[in-house]
Amino acid sequence: MQLTKPIKTISIVVPVCNERGNLPILMAEIKAVMDPLPYQYSIIFVEDSSTDGTLEFIKSEASSNNYIFYVSLTKSFGHQNALKAGLDRANADAVIMMDGDLQHPPALIPTLIQQWEEGFDIVYTIRKDHQDIQYLKKKTSNLFYNVINNLSDIELEQGTADFRLMDKKVVQVFRTFSEMDIFMRGLVKWMGFKQIGIEYISALRSAGNSKYTVKKMVRFALQGITSFSTKPLYIAAYLGLFFSLCSLLYIPYILYGFISGHVISGWASLIATIAFFGGLQLMILGIIGVYLGKLFMQSKQRPHYIVKETNIFE
Repeated sequence: MQLTKPIKTISIVVPVCNERGNLPILMAEIKAVMDPLPYQYSIIFVEDSSTDGTLEFIKSEASSNNYIFYVSLTKSFGHQNALKAGLDRANADAVIMMDGDLQHPPALIPTLIQQWEEGFDIVYTIRKDHQDIQYLKKKTSNLFYNVINNLSDIELEQGTADFRLMDKKVVQVFRTFSEMDIFMRGLVKWMGFKQIGIEYISALRSAGNSKYTVKKMVRFALQGITSFSTKPLYIAAYLGLFFSLCSLLYIPYILYGFISGHVISGWASLIATIAFFGGLQLMILGIIGVYLGKLFMQSKQRPHYIVKETNIFE
């Protein structure tokens, strides 16, 4: 008697926040890509406190499609925590993470799965910006990766995105992480396993607005740097040592003025110097404060997210 191999399962986790206009297209494209493949698949939408009817639309689709699931959070816990909420409930042989704004092309999914079948545990993607993307956004993105790579202990390729596939064993390891400030791109790189990157051209957003403002991007960068390195603390220490040594060079000038009887002028330069060193001290205190703040929040051991409702029952 010949035994048939069980059908492998794929879960696609999609965090969404006010993406009502993109969801019909996204669902159709995923279905068109996955239906011909020999896998049993599910789509898990993590609704992160939308106000445009996103949750209602997902519920409507889930009622008539048994492969669509949703997890609705009580408030906006952020993109990274929403991804974790989906990973925590994805029970499949492989899990694919992608955004709901259509900038992560579903047409790339078969390529991710093919690399996984060839033995890679993590298949991540590297975004190549569309030619029509804003110049400022492109430059800030490049700056983000340069800062991360120079100040942290991990190396991320330019354009590394949160569009990736992870094997079940990788997901199980990821679920054990309890750190509050989740920087998933860094964690995935730090975990090791057998990885490969695939390049793709990002599409332009067809509906809605980007949720990543300049403020959120700066915070995201600080979160990534401080999660994987203590280099900023060393930089602060080196700056303090450097300026302390520089101040010793001022002693001969003071002694010369005292011996020669000349009045040392320079009230304006003195004020400028005080203001400069005062700002430097505040910056160093801010760096230390960020690390202390992370320890403070971690000590509370609050959950990464709170689920309001879901149709996934374990």
